[in-house]
Amino acid sequence: MQVSVESGDGLERKLRIAVPEDQISEAVQEKLQQLTRTVKIKGFRPGKVPLKVVRQRYGGQVREEVIGDLVQKTFYEAVSQENLRPAGMPSIDTAAAGEGEGLEYTATFEVYPEIEPADLSGRKIEVPATEIGDADVEQMLETIRKQNASWEEVARPCEKGDRVVIDYTGTIDGEVFAGGQGEDMSIELGQGRMIPGFEDGLVGASAGETRTLELTFPEDYHASELAGKPVSFEVTVKKVEGPRLPEVDDELAKRLGIAEGGVEAMRAEIRKSMEREADKALKERRKQAVMDALLEANPVDVPEALVSNEAQNMASQMASNLMQQGMQREQATLDPSIFRDQAERRVKLGLVLAEIVKRQDMKVEPSRLREAVEAIAAPYEHPEEVVKWYFGDKQRLSEVESAVLEEQVVEWALEQMEVVENKATFDDLMNPQGNDNN
Repeated sequence: MQVSVESGDGLERKLRIAVPEDQISEAVQEKLQQLTRTVKIKGFRPGKVPLKVVRQRYGGQVREEVIGDLVQKTFYEAVSQENLRPAGMPSIDTAAAGEGEGLEYTATFEVYPEIEPADLSGRKIEVPATEIGDADVEQMLETIRKQNASWEEVARPCEKGDRVVIDYTGTIDGEVFAGGQGEDMSIELGQGRMIPGFEDGLVGASAGETRTLELTFPEDYHASELAGKPVSFEVTVKKVEGPRLPEVDDELAKRLGIAEGGVEAMRAEIRKSMEREADKALKERRKQAVMDALLEANPVDVPEALVSNEAQNMASQMASNLMQQGMQREQATLDPSIFRDQAERRVKLGLVLAEIVKRQDMKVEPSRLREAVEAIAAPYEHPEEVVKWYFGDKQRLSEVESAVLEEQVVEWALEQMEVVENKATFDDLMNPQGNDNN
């Protein structure tokens, strides 16, 4: 077997492989000999068909099979010989060759990039930090009170945070449009569930008052026939209701599932829950910062085959999720190209992380793996059953193991870099501005 390697654009490689005729002939001869023992041909007893007859009838077919097997076998021998790491299946171009001419073919494929992880020492990384104080607990308690509020009718003009019951008629160019009328509709002012200007336009109105709101439907409104059009709403406020917050007492604690300990136990449980959520968010934000830093420090070309495959997987997963939510299969079909940027990021990170894990000889200790599973199980009513569920399936457990390895890479990277902690409130931590891609 003769092998030559040619580098194409980026990570593309071309292997030109030549297989001598005697190797092909030998394999063909062996297969034909096997056929003489099993083939059935009229006029000959089973197992007594002459090799010449078998060759005449099946020689061409057997040669094609042999060539197919040899292409697969010699390709993997060649990449091993040349120390290449193919990323994805090769494209095979076989030169037409008749009997006696041997075999020549070209395999075109991408290879995994060679990665030399960058030295992170001296690099600066900013991460958030927070502590849950009494004021944070009280703010959360106030949020919980609002979530458990009841409504009572009030004899005053409405304010943001109130609930109003209205009748309304909407017209475009003087004509009522489909869906433009409603009666006894409840709206909580300030929630932003109506088109821009609708809720704000009702603030200050009293029960029995009628207002005309001159508004415009958003350009991206879900009903395309209304998008961007000016509309006039005549709205009559029939009732104004204000929120009645529950008292901070033992009754509220019981409503939240805290049977013993009353208000103090409720505050302690709120703090514990907030600390758990803050810890989770801090880990995620630190991980995000580290991953961004690793990508910046390690620019790497990635095989298009891996990116395409990852984008396809992401599209399939999203389609599956949409169908589970009730969407029809034809509506849930997504173009993988919309996931390309995110897929490329994932592939790059995967390659960089894998190389760091390999070079640092990172392994997940059993105790840490169990700790991670127990942390996942903690919020459930029967955590011990969740732990058993994870340890009862190698696939599920391997997913947790991969997540722990990522945590270990994050910890290692933070030890290498200069870490600057920026104080953040609990609210800022849980509601960051903008969306991060992961």
